[in-house]
Amino acid sequence: MKLVIQMPALNEEASIAQVLRSLPETLPGIDEIVKLVVDDGSTDRTAELARAEGAVVVSHPRNRGVGMAFRTGIAKAAELGADLVVTIDSDGQFDVNDIPKLLAPILGGKADFVTASRFLDPALVPEMPGAKRWGNDVIARWISAITKQTFRDVSCGFRAYSRNAFLRLNLLGAFTYTHEVFLTLAFADVPIKEIPVKVRGVREHGKSRVASNLFRYAHRTASIILKTYRDYRPLHFFCYGALALGVVGFALLGFLAWFRWTTGGFSPHKWAGFAGAGFLAAAGVSWMVGIVAEMLVRIRTAADESLFRVRRLEMETRSCKERPSGR
Repeated sequence: MKLVIQMPALNEEASIAQVLRSLPETLPGIDEIVKLVVDDGSTDRTAELARAEGAVVVSHPRNRGVGMAFRTGIAKAAELGADLVVTIDSDGQFDVNDIPKLLAPILGGKADFVTASRFLDPALVPEMPGAKRWGNDVIARWISAITKQTFRDVSCGFRAYSRNAFLRLNLLGAFTYTHEVFLTLAFADVPIKEIPVKVRGVREHGKSRVASNLFRYAHRTASIILKTYRDYRPLHFFCYGALALGVVGFALLGFLAWFRWTTGGFSPHKWAGFAGAGFLAAAGVSWMVGIVAEMLVRIRTAADESLFRVRRLEMETRSCKERPSGR
C-alpha cells in the first residue's frame, strides 16, 4: 500500500516546512508514504523548503488556481503509483494526526472517498466568520439536494481517496475542486463518508487564496457546481429553465386573454401575446436541448468509464515494469 499525501501550496514558506515535518512517516496498513507538494506558482521559497524536507515537488510556472493544482497532484500521484491519496492544506489548518481517521473507512472497505467534516459534530465546529459559516452551509445543502445524499461539509480540502476514487476524477474547474469532486464521485456511485474532525477556522499565516473574497468565491463556485450539474444531469438542468420560461409565457398569454375578455380587444397589449409565444418557444427549445444532452450523457458516462479503466491499466502496467524481477 502506497500513500501519497498531497499538498497544494502558494507562497507558504512560513508553514510548509513545519507541516511537512509533522506528517507521519509510518502508518498501520501502509507500506510507503510519499509527500507531494504542488507549488502553484509561488514567488517565495515554498518549493525550495519543501524539497529540503524530502517532498516530491511539482511546480507550475505561474499561479493556475487550487483546482488545477489538485488535478496536477492527482496526475502525479497516479504516476507515483499511489494506492491511496490524502489531500491536506499546507497552512497547518488541519491536524495531521487525523489522517488515520480518514484512511480507516477506505482500508476497512466501507468507502472510497472520505472527507473531513468541520460541521458534522457540533462540538467541533471551528471559529470562523459568520458569512463563511453560512456560505458553507448553503453550498452543503445545495450539493446534498443535487446528489440526493446528506452532507454537512463539502468545502473542506482535508480528504482521502482510494485508487478507485481518484482515478475516476475528470475535473474541469481551475478555481477550486472541492464541490466538483463531490458531484463527480456521487454521480459515479462511489461510496462517500464524512468524518468529524477539529480544525483551525482562521489561518495562522496570511489569508485564504480561494475564499478571501466571498462574492468572487460564491460566483465562481456556483458556476462550477452548475456546470457540473449540467454535464451530468442535463435533462433536469434544462427542464428547470424550460419550466421557468413556460411559466412566464403562460402568464403573459393569460394576461392577454384576461384583457381580451374584459375589454373586447387586444390593444395596447398585443406585445404580451408575442412575448408569451416567444417565451413558450424558448421553453420548448430548452426542453429539447435537455433531451438531446441527456442522450450525450450516455456517451460521457461511457467515456468516463473508459478513461478510468485506461488509467488503472496504465498504473498496473507501470507497477509491473518497476517491480524487481523474481517478485
